[in-house]
Formats: sequence, C-alpha cells, structure tokens
Amino acid sequence: MLEKVKELKQSFDNAIQSAVDTQIVENLRIEYLGKKGIVTGLLKDMKNLSGDEKKSFGQQVNQLKSEITDAISAKLAQLQAKAVEREINSMPDFDVSAPPVLERGSFHPITLVQRDCERVFRSMGFTVEDYSEIVTDYECFEALNIPKFHPARDMQDTYYLENGQLLKSQTSAAQNAIYKKYRKALIEESKPIKAVFPGRCFRNEATDACHENTFFQMEGVMVDKNISISNLIFFMKTMLSEVFKKDIKVRLRPGFFPFVEPGFELDINCLICGGDGCPSCKQSGWLELCPCGMIHPEVLKAGGIDPEEYTGFAFGLGLTRLAMMKYGIKDIRDLNSGNLKSLSQFTQDK
Repeated sequence: MLEKVKELKQSFDNAIQSAVDTQIVENLRIEYLGKKGIVTGLLKDMKNLSGDEKKSFGQQVNQLKSEITDAISAKLAQLQAKAVEREINSMPDFDVSAPPVLERGSFHPITLVQRDCERVFRSMGFTVEDYSEIVTDYECFEALNIPKFHPARDMQDTYYLENGQLLKSQTSAAQNAIYKKYRKALIEESKPIKAVFPGRCFRNEATDACHENTFFQMEGVMVDKNISISNLIFFMKTMLSEVFKKDIKVRLRPGFFPFVEPGFELDINCLICGGDGCPSCKQSGWLELCPCGMIHPEVLKAGGIDPEEYTGFAFGLGLTRLAMMKYGIKDIRDLNSGNLKSLSQFTQDK
C-alpha cells in the first residue's frame, strides 16, 4: 500500500508539471482530491489493514493529500503570474510622460450663448456677477416687491427646501445683493451700477416645446441718474445684434412684473420659423425672450438706493431661449436631455 502511495505521488508530480492552464490544474484537483478522487479512494481501502498498518498508511495518505494541495496552489500562482506577464508584454510601448490623447469635448449651446452675452456686456462696461441657486424667500420675492400671498407668486411656483429656502425661480433674486454691493460707489463716486448675473433657474411647471422646469437666464441691471427705457432698448438691441451677427427684429409690449414699473415683454421675431408660426413660438411668430422694465421704486429702496434721485432698468434675458434661436433648436427640452449626439450638432470647440 505504501508503494501505491509513492506511485500516485510520482504520477501527480508528472501531471502537475505538464499542466499549462488553470483548467487542467482544476481537473487534477478533482481527480485526486475530489469526493470520488484517488486520495479519497485510498482512505476507503484502509478498512482491510491491521491497526498498525492503518496508522502508518493514514499518515502517508494525509501527507500525500497535503503535498498535492500545496503543489496545486503553487502551480495556480505560477500560471497566474505568467498570465499577468503575458498581458504586460502584449501591451504596446508608449511614453508615460506624453500627454493623454483624448477626444475633445465641446461646450453646451447655452454655455456658448452665455459667454457671447458676457463678452458683449463686458464690452459695454457691465460686470459679470455670480449668485447662489438656493436663496431665501426675501431675495426671490419680498425684496422684489412680491410680498407673501401676492398673486404674482403663482407665476413662479418653484421648489422649496425644508429649511424654508428655495431654488430661485428667476435671476432677479440677485438684484437686492447687487444694489447693496455697489450702492456706495453709486452714491459717493457717481459710478453707475451696471451688472449682469447669469444663472440656472427652476420652476414647478409643465414642460412643452418652449417651457422647461430648469432653464438659464441672465439678469441685467443698470442704475444711475436719468436712466430711461431708451437705454434699455439700446443695450438689448446691441447685445442681440452681436450674438446673432445681424439686426434682430424686436418688439416691446406691456407686461406685469412687480419689480419693474412700467414693465415690458421684449420679444424677438422667431428665427426658427421666420415669423410664420411654429410650436416653439406657440404659432405667434414671436418668442418671449426678455421680461424687462424700469426698476420699481420699492425695489430700489430695498437695496438702499433713493428712487427720487436714481432710476434704472432691469431685464431677465432667457439664455435657454436665446440658444434655441441661435442654433435653431425647436424643442427646449433637447437642451437638458443629455443627448450628446443631438447637442453636438450645435456646439463647437472654444
């Protein structure tokens, strides 16, 4: 029986040395150590041996089992190391100090339009400000002459947080902070307040081809002595002609916004349909682009500015709709779709 153990050990050694992949090693493990394997069979044969023979034979079988287990583990480690080495050797040579070659991305259409508008307004002496997307009720409504329970709030239902703050429904929420930031220079140094502040806005409303619950605006204000509607029209027409690289047909019509008096809707002739009427402009031929008007005296007061001495205009330029007009995007929802195949048609590297 002891001679049989030696023969099995020699047979296993020859087999494990010639194994060239992990599957062959696994087959050997099952053949020798499985429930119906060779080593298990040796243990079953011990019933025919005497007591002393059983002890000696059992020790030899257990030693064989241990040696086979160790040999299998060592062979698997060897094969795995060779596999890693082959993978490394198969990799192409490259210079680790060279910069990665990556496919260039592109800016979102709204980003491109926003940068164009910022460039134009900077050239006209405006500063570009940034403001939080989460604001207080005072910033978004009360400081803009929209007290609690005022019906005008129904037009701007937004998303409220548990702490009482909300996601701003309009970039006008930054007006009060801008007035307070620059009022000293306005009063003491006679420097007009000229600022634009782009940002993302949110409203809880149904979506369609020209309405979205998340969109981008660019608020703009100018405050000084003797500011009039003529100033507003000049700056807006200049901006639009620069962005579109041509004269744009616009119209002003009366509109109600509590933070301006008088208030207007600045519309542009729909560039998608050429004024014939389409879903993007609600078949009217015109697209509402920019609520605007002369800043309400109460809003100036809230910002620490005397409305008897200073006047100003404010506008809320719809960057999302401006991008639609510039790139001929018929459905506003495409801009938030995340569809790179669709969006890449309208963008370019900059």
